[in-house]
Amino acid sequence: MIKLYDTMTRSLRDFVPLEEGKVRMYVCGPTVYNYIHIGNARSTVAFDTIRRYLEYRGYDVTYISNFTDVDDKIIRAAAESQMTPKELADQFIAAFKEDTAQLFVKPATKNPRVMDYMDEIIAFIEVLLGNGCAYEADGDVYFRVEKATNYAKLANKTLADLEIGASGRTDEETARKENPLDFALWKSAKSGEISWDSPWGAGRPGWHIECSVMATELLGDTIDIHGGGADLEFPHHTNEIAQSECKTGHTFANYWLHNGFVNVDNEKMSKSLGNFVFARDLLDKIDGQVLRFFLATQHYRKPINFSEKAIYDAQANLKYLKNAYTQPLTAIADEAVLADFVTRFTDSMDDDINAANGITVVFELAKWINSGNYTPTVKTAFAAMLEVFGIVFEEEVLDSAIEALIAERQEARANRDFATADRIRDELANKGIKLLDTKVGVRWTRD
Repeated sequence: MIKLYDTMTRSLRDFVPLEEGKVRMYVCGPTVYNYIHIGNARSTVAFDTIRRYLEYRGYDVTYISNFTDVDDKIIRAAAESQMTPKELADQFIAAFKEDTAQLFVKPATKNPRVMDYMDEIIAFIEVLLGNGCAYEADGDVYFRVEKATNYAKLANKTLADLEIGASGRTDEETARKENPLDFALWKSAKSGEISWDSPWGAGRPGWHIECSVMATELLGDTIDIHGGGADLEFPHHTNEIAQSECKTGHTFANYWLHNGFVNVDNEKMSKSLGNFVFARDLLDKIDGQVLRFFLATQHYRKPINFSEKAIYDAQANLKYLKNAYTQPLTAIADEAVLADFVTRFTDSMDDDINAANGITVVFELAKWINSGNYTPTVKTAFAAMLEVFGIVFEEEVLDSAIEALIAERQEARANRDFATADRIRDELANKGIKLLDTKVGVRWTRD
């Protein structure tokens, strides 16, 4: 059985979906005011890998990941670029899709956009006002955190501790709030800003409300898995839970999954350190399959370190797997041994999608393949495991001239003409073809 580490309970739990054989999954997507950075890419790849593994295990996954297309950052960037917020968002949504396609990320079942859910957002807020969980103040609408059951439980914080930390706030917005921790559901429009009409005047949604609305509209009041970066535990996911559960009266998500951060050369990635790396810039220099392999084959909850060496290692490891995958098929392979590889792979991945242990099994399978065990059944199993990590190899065929040289060398060896055999081996090596003589015949890899 699959076990997932649930941030809410801080424990590893058996995964039991709401509906047998189906998974409802929501992952917070990017705010589209710029290109995605390596941290965004890590989160996107991590949850794509989790989705792929659930599908590998036979689940029908409905995968929703949003685009935040109206936000303070978008409004500022649009003004600087002399574009409308929608035009800017359209540009960077297209860029996101281009970049993630190069990382072999499967398209989401749906990518909802905030601008398309304004009526639903307003209706959601009206329910919260009606049941006393929210209040209006000068055209803004705020959520009463004291109405939430065990507010901040996801982040392992208490309301009392948070209130102590917020007690010294004196800004203009805080003065309008009943409690400094109350958060905006609706923001009144400033002069010249994009806005929508509402019962409280022209304005736009707060950040947190959008995901609650889109998740419940598309997946229901309770979903199986909600995911995102560890930085979203508080306040974003905390506030999603508070407002969703106050509105519906139901548990918002049964499992909360959060991916770890990305360091660059062992330092936290930040603009101030000058090590802020856009995925697009990396993809100009690094093959997307290699970058995907680096991101996908480490445990999603652990921090990862991006470095030149890490990419070099990923490139070498991917090449090894590709050489195994493109080997010619053999007539036989012990199916019991193959079954053991499959069991070990699922056991590893069932343990909180432990990609690091899962890929280790895949490498052991590749080694077994290279020793001459490569029937169509083995290849199918190998390909299915690789696909979990987003790795799909095209079939590679040797051209007829190289095949003829390999056949000529085999004939020379059979005739004990080792001088000719060695000469042909060297000629093939110069063409990037490395030969390996095994008990079941010659095998080759391409440098």
